[in-house]
Formats: sequence, structure tokens, C-alpha cells
Amino acid sequence: MEAEKSPPDEAFALERVADAAREVQAALAVLKAHFSDRGRSQPSTLELARFAAAMQELKDAREEFDLLIVRDTDR
Repeated sequence: MEAEKSPPDEAFALERVADAAREVQAALAVLKAHFSDRGRSQPSTLELARFAAAMQELKDAREEFDLLIVRDTDR
């Protein structure tokens, strides 16, 4: 049985979710360093902004992906 191919829009949306999740992980790793046993320093405004932007992109990407999935199930 041949695997079903995803339409290009769905593949792009899924890739966007994965990229956003990786960016959230990277930004979180930077923030964690500030709160480790060795650290306890305040993260910079830029580091906090990067994390906030990454979280927003992940939220937006997931919403877009969800809409594509709902659209495809309505067909």
C-alpha cells in the first residue's frame, strides 16, 4: 500500500510548526541557563523577546495547520 501524499500546503504548514517548535526549544535553552544552579541572572530583554516571538510563531503555525486539517476533513 502506497503512503498517501500530503498536499503542499499541509506539508509547508507542518514544516512551519516543526521549525517554530525548534526555535522555542532553542530560546528556552538560553533562558534556562539564567535560572540554573550556576546562574541566577536575569535574562536580557532580547532573550525574552526571542522566546515570546518564538512562542507566538508556534501558536500561529499550529492554528494555521489546524485550519488546514479541518478544511481537508470537511471535503
